[in-house]
Amino acid sequence: MQRCGVIICRYSTVYDPNEKTFDKILIANRGEIACRVIKTCKKMGIKTVAVHSDVDSSAVHVKMADEAVCVGPAPTSKSYLNMDAIMNAIKQTGAQAVHPGYGFLSENKEFAKRLEAEGVTFIGPDTHAIQAMGDKIESKLIAKAAKVNTIPGFDGVVKDAEEAVKIAGEIGYPVMIKASAGGGGKGMRIAWNDEETREGFRFSSQEAASSFGDDRLLIEKFIDNPRHIEIQVLADKHGNALWLNERECSIQRRNQKVVEEAPSTFLDPDTRRAMGEQAVSLAKAVKYSSAGTVEFLVDTKKNFYFLEMNTRLQVEHPITECITGLDLVQQMILIAKGYKLQQKQSDIPINGWAIESRVYAEDPYKSFGLPSIGRLSQYQEPLDLPNVRVDSGIQEGSDISIYYDPMISKLVTYGKTREEALKKMEEALDNYVIRGVTHNIPLLREIIVHPRFVSGDISTKFLPEVYPDGFKGHMLTAGERRELLATAAALYVAAQLRSQKFLGDLRVSIVPAESRQWELCVELDQGVHMLGVSRSGNNYTVEIDGEKVEVSGEWNLASALLPITINGKHRNLQCLLRTAAGEITLQYLGTSVAEGQEICVIEAMKMQNSMTAAKTAKVKSVHCKAGDTVGEGDLLVELE
Repeated sequence: MQRCGVIICRYSTVYDPNEKTFDKILIANRGEIACRVIKTCKKMGIKTVAVHSDVDSSAVHVKMADEAVCVGPAPTSKSYLNMDAIMNAIKQTGAQAVHPGYGFLSENKEFAKRLEAEGVTFIGPDTHAIQAMGDKIESKLIAKAAKVNTIPGFDGVVKDAEEAVKIAGEIGYPVMIKASAGGGGKGMRIAWNDEETREGFRFSSQEAASSFGDDRLLIEKFIDNPRHIEIQVLADKHGNALWLNERECSIQRRNQKVVEEAPSTFLDPDTRRAMGEQAVSLAKAVKYSSAGTVEFLVDTKKNFYFLEMNTRLQVEHPITECITGLDLVQQMILIAKGYKLQQKQSDIPINGWAIESRVYAEDPYKSFGLPSIGRLSQYQEPLDLPNVRVDSGIQEGSDISIYYDPMISKLVTYGKTREEALKKMEEALDNYVIRGVTHNIPLLREIIVHPRFVSGDISTKFLPEVYPDGFKGHMLTAGERRELLATAAALYVAAQLRSQKFLGDLRVSIVPAESRQWELCVELDQGVHMLGVSRSGNNYTVEIDGEKVEVSGEWNLASALLPITINGKHRNLQCLLRTAAGEITLQYLGTSVAEGQEICVIEAMKMQNSMTAAKTAKVKSVHCKAGDTVGEGDLLVELE
């Protein structure tokens, strides 16, 4: 079993020394997925080769591998997409096989062809399957022939904007205009009338040409308010194929997934089986061999429609590993070597529930996440918690670069039930320490505790429906406001006592040290509260507006984590910042106490001690322009 910290992850890499595969595998990728592949290779006794750009020379995946080769400068086109350099690295190291991970060259048929020509095994499907499923028009025709449910639409290439309007009228609005060679939400537009169709055709074709070098478009019926549910498939070179249940991927922003779970709350056994059987039918139709994913849109009546097939390992594969116990990377390696699948469909279980949160270096308050760059000044994964898995490729001191995807990690929690997995995710997010970059943990935490998400009432419109004016952070309830006031007061007193102790200023008092009392004036969101605080050891009783709140904890401000108990309920706060002036910024319920949300000011002994972030201001001047490369400490914008 794979170990993450002190807990056992829910998938196994059973190494059989009689199963000879490869002596050496090159991983043509970076970051967390490269690290993930290397872990399984090590368990299978396979040596690994990492490739890297010059700025990634000290990256975690480079340190983990047995060998490493620099394949070019930072831009991906000159390094991780540089086929010539990667082919040279293969020859230089004698690697017998290549695992492409996801993204980069993972679905590039030319790369797979070049490997085949050199006698190097591509750990993925053959070029025919990559070609067939990579083209949305061709894949839809193949799906139809394989009796897979498809979205009503036009099966050919749309010639121009006026033909697009004609086709849209025949299909019936709303329609989806999307790039044939597209992916990742690029080259996609929804049109509700003729004018939007003309505009959508123009923008989608331009985006498709710049992103994929292919401006062909197709048009199909837009399924309003759908769920995005995908089926994991596994197929060998001997005609055997399995479906490994589903993943619910409906929580998205800009058509990119944010939170995933397995299984889905929405599917019943019959719908699950029907989707699985159609996914396997499609895989067999293209003679697929490897791990792959068939994505479906599912409407409110559980009608499901083929969306696309990803001919690679998915980002969210860990949640499938958790509920099935299978190591998908190991399966891909065995299949690539020619082994038959050892499992039958009846062997594939759904054991428990798994949830994945994609932790990004992004500002969630801007369009649900705009990239943030910088250095991780402090970094601590919550691996001391049971049933938590973190797939990452960074460490304290790592740089989040402008050149690559800003993903920090995939945080996965597992439970016997969904409720257990959700509670564990809430705890894991509260215990995840990330400093130096802005991150999306506030958004992730709000999603997994939101009543609609908890009840399973979700669709791909979840984020814009729940946060129509954008994400603003956690809005405190009356009870949570009292918790924050009490915690702020207890923390203030604890810090004052500690300061006196270190300054040697603890004088003999007629009030016993273990039971002292204070009166504090605390301002919260422009409201002023008089608080009475009494202390006994590490326990504080805070009286707020006639109600008593019991707060206890270690009050160690040198630690990033502040575990406390409030009225018998365990909470994990984080001390984000403590200045010499006594200002303390706390992360409470996943969100830092900040301008635009809640601002605490404690006044005691004529001194104010604030827990704040910067105030709202106007832009005075901008010192950069679009496309500029900027670094830590550069002046970008002045405020007034």
